[in-house]
Amino acid sequence: MASSFASSSRSQGLDAESREMVVEIIRRLKKKLLTKEKILEFDKNEIFPEEIIRQMMGPEIGLHLLFIPEEFGGMGGGARDCCAVIQEMCKICIGVGTAFFAIQLGSDPIIVGATKKQKEKWLSIIAEGNSLVAYAVTEAEAGSNLASLKTRAEPIFGDNENIISYKINGTKQFISTGGYADFVTVLATTPKGPAFFIVEKGIKGFEQGKSEEKHGIRASNTSPLSFSDVIIPADHLIGEVPGLGLKQANKVFGYTRLMVASMALGGAQAALEIAISYAKERIQFGTPLSSKQGYTHKLIIPHIVKIAAAEAYIDKIGLKLDETGEDFQVEGSIAKLFATEAANLAADAAIQALGGYGYIHEYQVEKIKRDVRITSIYEGTSEIQQNIISTFRWKKTRKTKGGFYEDLAVQMENLAEANFEIGAKYLALAARALNRTITLAHDNRLTRKQYVMFLLADIITFLEVGAGLAEKAQTLTKAGNPEAEKFCAMSRIFSNDVAQIVCQNITKIIFGSAIFKTRDAMKFLETISYSEMIQSCQNLIKDMDLVSKFIFED
Repeated sequence: MASSFASSSRSQGLDAESREMVVEIIRRLKKKLLTKEKILEFDKNEIFPEEIIRQMMGPEIGLHLLFIPEEFGGMGGGARDCCAVIQEMCKICIGVGTAFFAIQLGSDPIIVGATKKQKEKWLSIIAEGNSLVAYAVTEAEAGSNLASLKTRAEPIFGDNENIISYKINGTKQFISTGGYADFVTVLATTPKGPAFFIVEKGIKGFEQGKSEEKHGIRASNTSPLSFSDVIIPADHLIGEVPGLGLKQANKVFGYTRLMVASMALGGAQAALEIAISYAKERIQFGTPLSSKQGYTHKLIIPHIVKIAAAEAYIDKIGLKLDETGEDFQVEGSIAKLFATEAANLAADAAIQALGGYGYIHEYQVEKIKRDVRITSIYEGTSEIQQNIISTFRWKKTRKTKGGFYEDLAVQMENLAEANFEIGAKYLALAARALNRTITLAHDNRLTRKQYVMFLLADIITFLEVGAGLAEKAQTLTKAGNPEAEKFCAMSRIFSNDVAQIVCQNITKIIFGSAIFKTRDAMKFLETISYSEMIQSCQNLIKDMDLVSKFIFED
């Protein structure tokens, strides 16, 4: 039978020192295997660096061992470990990071769903470092709707009516490392429902197509796969029980979407580091760009704050995953939606920050922008994440009779009362405003309107991410950490972002839906402390000055 996520040996992870040692290995790769010159060459000529990827899996480096459970020859790294490593790798190149992540993603169905015997065989093969793996789920017409899969696996029966093999037919699209994988974990529909199967390279009827020409992540391979009467043994059915495929896929969504959020985070950090360095050196009208608010407060600081918020939230959810082993699918969606959208904006701002140089290949930021664009598409588009977030949080709010966000409001109020200057007061107001708006939308059947649900999803996302940043600022302050002052200022800045998006989106919902009289709409705004929330920008410029000082004077 398929194992549960909690028993997948992915919990806990490494200690902080061991995790930093693995991250340091990535940093050293930047000086040897993955130099700037090579990364630009891979991008320009659409080169999939197969030899380097396999070298990273070799005995001298063995990076892939991080996500494999210890009992099968790996390091038993947890979510926070994998997030840290993929983030650092994507600071070098999101394309290479995608290629490495594909191995982990392809292994996930085995880790969470395989029998012990299957794990012993296949995870040990992966641990040996000789096999690239791909995750073959997406289809041209199904996209993120896994229930619409057309790839089929028909059972073949032996003389005693036992299933001895399966015959697979169908096609898969946009498969990372699909053209080079030594075996793939493919999702196909059986008479008893979807299931994952292991299909090895070279088997008759299995064709790995030509690499797609892509806008970005050109150092990764993305290929179609086709299955024409591919016969595989029955024991290649992951878990050996058909019909568990969607359940197995859902078990890893919170985890894998957190990884994609970390990939976007790494790319955004790389772009901003380039822009910050440029601002310190570029002299304009007698002073460096780093001294000009029009540059720092528009193109740098807002993105530094959002990326810091994303990182705090990713770490928070990674810790929860490691401690509990639960899937946290909604939180994974929040992390992915926020981090990938923020990363796209940050990369775009980095191009603008460098002016004409930002548009030139050599300076890398235009490449990062092209690369980071995919993160808001693969592993579920931003719109899919918005659907998940709003639907599940709406249901959670109704089920708890408002308790879910009331608890968050109380938590933020407690932080505010403890004199932590982190903008928690406005987060508490935002949580209660969201509660009332979800009830309003439910009672007036506005939850049937997808655009309204998207507006709610954005409020939910900013609020929960904001709470994560506030908690980090509080923790640093209590510990006397030297970075506490900077994070408190960033938390205040981001709490303004939260309050403003709450005010903006709720206004769109109540006035845009055209079902409320103006007088009733205005009364509702009074009940959610609208006039108080719009004051969240108090001292905003002063706080941006403070963050700018920390960023540019380090």
